[in-house]
Amino acid sequence: VFPTVPEGSMLPCLLMTSILSDATKGRVLTVGSDIINKPDTGLYYDRYLREVIGVLETDPHFREKLQAANTEDIKNGHLSKELDLVSHHVRTQLDELKRQEVSRLRMLLKAKLDSLQMDHASLLKQFEHLDPHNQNTFEARDLELLISTATKDLENYDAERHEEFKRYEMLKEHERREYLKGLDQEKREREEKRMQELIEKHRQHPKINAPGSVAQLREVWEETDGLDPQEFNPKTFFKLHDTNEDGVLDEQELEALFTKELEKVYDPKNEEDDMMEMEEERLRMREHVMKNVDTNKDRLVTLKEFIKSTEKKEFTNPKDWEPMYTEEELQRFEAELRDKEEELKRRAETLRQEQELLKERGKALEAQKQEYKQAVLEMSQRQKELQAADRQPPAGPNGELQFQPETHKPEGKHT
Repeated sequence: VFPTVPEGSMLPCLLMTSILSDATKGRVLTVGSDIINKPDTGLYYDRYLREVIGVLETDPHFREKLQAANTEDIKNGHLSKELDLVSHHVRTQLDELKRQEVSRLRMLLKAKLDSLQMDHASLLKQFEHLDPHNQNTFEARDLELLISTATKDLENYDAERHEEFKRYEMLKEHERREYLKGLDQEKREREEKRMQELIEKHRQHPKINAPGSVAQLREVWEETDGLDPQEFNPKTFFKLHDTNEDGVLDEQELEALFTKELEKVYDPKNEEDDMMEMEEERLRMREHVMKNVDTNKDRLVTLKEFIKSTEKKEFTNPKDWEPMYTEEELQRFEAELRDKEEELKRRAETLRQEQELLKERGKALEAQKQEYKQAVLEMSQRQKELQAADRQPPAGPNGELQFQPETHKPEGKHT
């Protein structure tokens, strides 16, 4: 499962891009409202992050500072200092949220580590999104840690997602090759031919323009906007596709520009077209444009940045679109899979040998148990025979039974 791509925002910060997209659009959010229902960022502290931001947005002073904040103010902790000026009611809510989060983390640790008899308080230090030294109140340090940790974690999402998808693609190719190896020659040749036909069919599509290039934008201008490609104007194009009219192109507005290109290659009705590949391509295209256009790295494209990008050489002469993985990477991946398979085989063999040993020991124990039962049975039989012999009357010289007269004790004399 790949992480959800954060939504766009007016605020020039990745954290605010993912969480605070409504903060600059005049809507006050509270805990339990839209901010909680936005797509999950994938962070293990996602709900805590959303609830904290939701509570902070209810404070007019903090909200005003939030709207005026820039990237550096947020990342260097200046915004966190404004926490001291929020209302008592807001601080009380934040304190309760932190206590709930600490309690949640303790429960997670308890479920995993109770058997190890470890100190849960010290283990809380491994969570970077809150201050573990103060577990009862929400302070400026907590907001600073929450923002910095979320920003760092979200910035790593793209790289992690790409690596995960690359492994998905390589595993798919590896399984295809292994499947072919298991067929006889005739079936393998027939299946290889069928697969090659699907690959060729997938490749037979109109030329894909590099994302963000003049050719790609002109195609959108002509086919989506219905305008004359010879009259392409970057400024007009920008305003046409700034659909919410906030003065910037966010990630969703950029990704919408690539739909026409992706439809050239992918059709959900075709066996040869993998829709997971299509979504990965969409994200790669967006990241490619952001890398070349978003000069201040706030994940938003301003009109100035957009116009400047059209003046670069890459705009008219873009580089070729690179494959998702190389043959060398696939070979390394397959070698890694083989190593893991060999390790699993070794473990399976070890378990098999241990199982055989346990079976042999079980047989030996069962044999000993049977011997013991037999010995107990024989001993019991012997005891019965001895007891029976003790109860027989004594025999005479010729084997006849002799009965002894009963003897009576003399009664005591009465005085």
